[in-house]
Amino acid sequence: MSIDIKVPVLPESVADATIATWHVQPGDAVERDQNLVDIETDKVVLEVVAEADGQMGEILFPEGETVLGEQVIAKLNPGAVAGQEVSKAEASAPAVESAPAADESNDALSPSVRRLVAEHNLDASQIKGTGVGGRVTKEDVEGFVKTKASAAPAAVAAPVAPVAEGRSEKRVPMTRLRKTIANRLLEAKNSTAMLTTFNEINMKPIMDIRKQYKDIFEERHGTRLGFMSFYIKAVTEALKRFPEVNASIDGDEIVYHNYFDVSIAVSTPRGLVTPVLRDTDKMSLADIEKNVRELAIKGRDGKLTVADMTGGNFTVTNGGVFGSLMSTPILNLPQSAILGMHAIKDRPMAVNGQVEILPMMYLALSYDHRIVDGRESVGFLVAIKDFLEDPTRLLLDL
Repeated sequence: MSIDIKVPVLPESVADATIATWHVQPGDAVERDQNLVDIETDKVVLEVVAEADGQMGEILFPEGETVLGEQVIAKLNPGAVAGQEVSKAEASAPAVESAPAADESNDALSPSVRRLVAEHNLDASQIKGTGVGGRVTKEDVEGFVKTKASAAPAAVAAPVAPVAEGRSEKRVPMTRLRKTIANRLLEAKNSTAMLTTFNEINMKPIMDIRKQYKDIFEERHGTRLGFMSFYIKAVTEALKRFPEVNASIDGDEIVYHNYFDVSIAVSTPRGLVTPVLRDTDKMSLADIEKNVRELAIKGRDGKLTVADMTGGNFTVTNGGVFGSLMSTPILNLPQSAILGMHAIKDRPMAVNGQVEILPMMYLALSYDHRIVDGRESVGFLVAIKDFLEDPTRLLLDL
């Protein structure tokens, strides 16, 4: 008896999902816990693994199809021996998944293969398929392009569709995450009274601490001492003093959060995501560094879960790692504020009537003026400045 391969249970905030990538095809031998398919939601990519050793059966939904939670999307034949042929009924799968030959129309190709063929302006009938029943796979297309490029580099200089002589363009469908990011940023811009206030910080005290204690810190805690732990600590203490910044609007009510969950903007191959550090008021500098690193690695590897992405009362984004000198970050709804950190640059500064060269960094706080007034926003930013320029305040709770 075949095993149903189902979409994982989706959280209440996620209505549906999209089949992103099938890693196996009908007839392929699979092992227990092998990743069969990536399913993309508005927030994360979910992996669906095999429940047992066996052979891949019928695929009910090709790449690009929209599916619901716990919906059956494919079949798995447990206990099948590698190389064993699938049954005639299951090997026939939908036409887009098991085209009988590579020389048929593009309708017989999977969505991802059709997209590759279109991007490279290719004729699918010229590509030899190595999939089940002669089906053309993504690997076949990529191999064909490489072979053609090596034979005539000038003819396939770039995977784009010609527009006019000397001009070209490339069209790539938006991923589900990119669409969500675009919609949320536009919503934040159009539905809030967003304003940004700026300040600057002398980073020398923090840099001196790191220089003096970084080796001891890493030896003691097993993680490097970065800037982010100081930023999160300063933000957490400032949130305690300005509860309006740690609040959000829900209809006609203001919700004041008595806990401190800080979202961290992380750049991933799929786009910008904001996983959450929970209860930062209970974390040490070492705890923050370890958790930030863990979230960054999970984001890079596409392993972030819905739980990692849910919640958050305030966001910290560090464009400085990419060289940004100043920016106006956009709110991460339903949060009321977001803090932007930037590149640290040596600048001449007046200190006690003398000019000194100091490592300075601009801060930018974007906030929803419906809930946060100018007094609170400026006071919040000044508090962060004071904590970072005199880290002793963080230890003494001053």
